[in-house]
Amino acid sequence: MTQAMNQRVLLASRPEGLPRLENFRIVDEPIPVPLEGQLLLEVLYLSLDPYMRGRMDDAKSYAKPVEIGAVMEGGTLARVVASRLDGYAVGDIVLSHSGWQRYALSDGADLRKLDPAAAPPSTALGVLGMPGFTAWAGLLQIGRPAPGETVVVAAASGAVGSAVGQIARIKGARAVGIAGGPDKCAFVRDELGFDAVIDHRAPDFAQQLSSACPAGIDVYFENVGGKVFDAVFPLLNDFARVPVCGLISQYNALPQAEPGPDRLALVMRDVLKKSLTIRGFIQREFANLRPAFLQEAQGWIADGSLRYREDIVEGLERAPAAFIDLLQGRNFGKLVVKLGE
Repeated sequence: MTQAMNQRVLLASRPEGLPRLENFRIVDEPIPVPLEGQLLLEVLYLSLDPYMRGRMDDAKSYAKPVEIGAVMEGGTLARVVASRLDGYAVGDIVLSHSGWQRYALSDGADLRKLDPAAAPPSTALGVLGMPGFTAWAGLLQIGRPAPGETVVVAAASGAVGSAVGQIARIKGARAVGIAGGPDKCAFVRDELGFDAVIDHRAPDFAQQLSSACPAGIDVYFENVGGKVFDAVFPLLNDFARVPVCGLISQYNALPQAEPGPDRLALVMRDVLKKSLTIRGFIQREFANLRPAFLQEAQGWIADGSLRYREDIVEGLERAPAAFIDLLQGRNFGKLVVKLGE
């Protein structure tokens, strides 16, 4: 046992708008002791993802909010350090949902054993984990790109968006990415091999996007919303498909939207006129397809057709600040917090 205490990050208060450090509280508590039928896990890596912002609000959603005073939730990669459960031995590496803490108890119900030799373990939280599966399922089950079609993806340098564009190209489609800043755009174009990439910060962003999509857009993988959606929507072709994965530009909005023009009637007119499919989804809806995803994705990584980038932050105490940065687009690649070796 390398730690005398269990460091944990709790939700101290519900944020209004962008979370602040004051919304989190870091505490040290005794390390729990496993009972019969339980495991003690030591968290090695914690995944930070945009969906966690919604868990901080006390609002009706597809999942329960984190209670005030409770550990922030999140996917983790962990090592078994004590076992009183058949089938698990000390030293096993598992994918878990232990949250923002160094140690956690588990009854094994939510665990998946990993082979550390098969791929870098942290990829189980990124390209081979929930973000990668989200990209694969949303694009192929909802977007259904055909060879030669144009696929546009927002937040193209992120964990989900980077996989979406690469999978689109693997399937024979043309991939156009949208990212923020020259470094991210260069990564998407030069390292990931997208056919085109547009900086959403450019003053003529909408015009550049239109020029990059001369035949219109057949699939738009939505991660952002806001002005990016505004630029994309007029370019959607008849029968275009829009998998709605996230709306990160709106996550920090107050419960009541600011007053402004109501464009719903215009949007719905084009949904009807162009026979558009706009479909929100949560990746767990496609959980039965996870084995097929892993088989394909592992093969693509092995042959170099699917690449990834990780943004690793050291130390659990840095998780709140890193999460706030994530919500403002300051991460570069899949954001994970490293807690141990």
